[in-house]
Amino acid sequence: MNVWITVKSLGKRKPALAKQAAELPETTDTLRQLIQNMVAQQLKALQDKKNEADWLAYLMPEDIQEQGAAGKVGFGAIYNDGVPDVKGAMDTAVTAYEDGLFKVFLNDEELQALDEPLIIQEDDNVVFIRFTMLAGRMW
Repeated sequence: MNVWITVKSLGKRKPALAKQAAELPETTDTLRQLIQNMVAQQLKALQDKKNEADWLAYLMPEDIQEQGAAGKVGFGAIYNDGVPDVKGAMDTAVTAYEDGLFKVFLNDEELQALDEPLIIQEDDNVVFIRFTMLAGRMW
């Protein structure tokens, strides 16, 4: 099923990623499965991007304008050659949710319980809000 995914980071005016379509398996029945499926999808996209070998990287003016509208202009190079551990990444994402580092909303309703039954329908809106960690001294 297709859903619309938006990722936002507090403290930024624009969303980190614009609203994007994502394909979820029909077996996405809980928030835990939703998080795990999104992690798997993102890791697959990273692997696909790594496998695309650009022999000569250059940017056309249209590419610069399009990337500039998104907030970052670059060649899209990935410098980490390591192979990500899918299971480890899924566990880390679920732990981050449990620790309150991000929230998930489905059609403007916050999802809270990881293993509670979840009904996701075609063209639903899923929003991930990442919280910013503050660093500094308190003196």
